[in-house]
Amino acid sequence: MSKKQKLEHSEFSGEFEDDGITVLVDIFRPAGTQQDWQLEVISEEDDVTTWDEPFATDKDAWEEFLATCERDGIRSFLGDEEPAVH
Repeated sequence: MSKKQKLEHSEFSGEFEDDGITVLVDIFRPAGTQQDWQLEVISEEDDVTTWDEPFATDKDAWEEFLATCERDGIRSFLGDEEPAVH
C-alpha cells in the first residue's frame, strides 16, 4: 500500500576495490530530508552488511566504512568465511 520511498544517495556512494575485491558502498537517506544517513555495503555475491546506527553526516558513514576496512579487512563484508579456492 505504501509507495517505495525515494532515496538520496551520498557522493561517497559507489564501488570500492581493495585486495582484488569490489564492494558497493551505499550511503543514503530519504530524499528531501535532513535525516541521518544509513550505510550499507553490498558484495559481488549480494551479501549485504547494514549498520544498525545511522550517521549524522555522509562523511561520518564513509569514514566508518574505511575504518572497518582498515580494522577488519574488506573480506569481512563477504558472506562465506572460507577463503576462495583458485
